[in-house]
Amino acid sequence: MRNSINWFEIPVSDFARAKNFYGALFATEIQEMPHSMFKYGILPGDMQNGVTGGIVQGEGFTPSSTGVLIYLNGGDDLATPLSRVEAAGGKIVMPKTSIGPNGFMAHFLDTEGNKIALHSMK
Repeated sequence: MRNSINWFEIPVSDFARAKNFYGALFATEIQEMPHSMFKYGILPGDMQNGVTGGIVQGEGFTPSSTGVLIYLNGGDDLATPLSRVEAAGGKIVMPKTSIGPNGFMAHFLDTEGNKIALHSMK
């Protein structure tokens, strides 16, 4: 097994708002993926050789700040995407924090109320 995660979905209530938030966070446009039952947007990532996921709006997808915590790739230095969180409408709930030889982490609430984390080595 290469990775313990192969896909993740972040539930959203307002697809357009969430699409704008994650687009700002990653400084890229979130591509919509047609789906017969849901509104779906793909987060940046290498879908052939790595792990990525998406934002999804639809029945059964409820944002939460108390569920599973997903760590998104903060790039070379998570300070860069973290600096975009509040300007995009989110809220930082744990600032950039050292985790010793494992790098750095930070937690934020997105515009939908999901608690999400970022990780980087710097």
